[in-house]
Amino acid sequence: MQRFEWFSGWKGRSAVIGLALLALAAPRFITAAPLDMLDGDQSRASADPAEESAANFPGSAFFFAQGAFDPVPGVETVQSQHVLGLDAVKAAPATIFRGLTPLDSYRAVNCLTSAIYYEAGNEPEDGQRAVAQVVLNRVRSQLWPDTVCGVVYEGSERTDYRCQFTFSCDGAMARLPAAASWNRARRVAQEALSGAVYAPVGLATHYHTLAVRPDWSSRLHAVAVIGAHIFYRNPGFNGTPAAFHAVYLGRETQSGPARRVWPARPVAPVELLAPVYSVPAPATAAPAIGWTPPAPKADDSLPESTIRPEYRNSGRPLI
Repeated sequence: MQRFEWFSGWKGRSAVIGLALLALAAPRFITAAPLDMLDGDQSRASADPAEESAANFPGSAFFFAQGAFDPVPGVETVQSQHVLGLDAVKAAPATIFRGLTPLDSYRAVNCLTSAIYYEAGNEPEDGQRAVAQVVLNRVRSQLWPDTVCGVVYEGSERTDYRCQFTFSCDGAMARLPAAASWNRARRVAQEALSGAVYAPVGLATHYHTLAVRPDWSSRLHAVAVIGAHIFYRNPGFNGTPAAFHAVYLGRETQSGPARRVWPARPVAPVELLAPVYSVPAPATAAPAIGWTPPAPKADDSLPESTIRPEYRNSGRPLI
């Protein structure tokens, strides 16, 4: 009986220690599972001995957790608490993006600030710097436009919400930015354009929030989780430093979302083009002379509202 009590006590203490270690290691395991699927590697998860019932015993979590907190080989260990490195990265070369004219420089700063604000406005600075680096990596790549505004607003003329950066075509820009957050995003943008490189994302050119898993993610290499986004680089040559040699010419011809393709004439009914007031005439009065709304001008091509329905009343006073 005494031996049984000692064994039971040891077993209970081991179970408690095992549960504690498992709780500490759980974030690594939870993170690794979806990342294995993103990499298209299903073998590592199925071969994990911790998944086999015969390999588990009280206290086994201690052995399975060994090495769980070791840094990934080749990944820089001195990082912010908001950064989880997933692969060895090569930092993008330091490049100064200077406009040809003050107007070009202003447009570049404003476009990059918009991308940072609307994509990562509520994130820590690491998340904002990572978004800025992705934009500038695309400018240096031959696969995307060679201007900052061209990269940020690529596809913004589309009406199916499949633009490169969703904020540029989903109506998000209808919301006025908060001054303090906008100023912070602008500072990050100015530093990035002045040559400050954010190394943890390396040569990443794609990212998405952790809440979704787009189809293209399985074809790219995950390099880091930073803030609320996971970042990817292209496979093969397009993910190497040699592919990022496009020269920034400094000519920003675009300052905002691209104009969409509008119909040649307004689609509103004719009676809505000008107000028509109907006042009953006295019985003895002469018949009222009819009034015909003027026909729209030939060059009148004002577009319909492109703001999404849920944002159309933004800023209007409550009645």
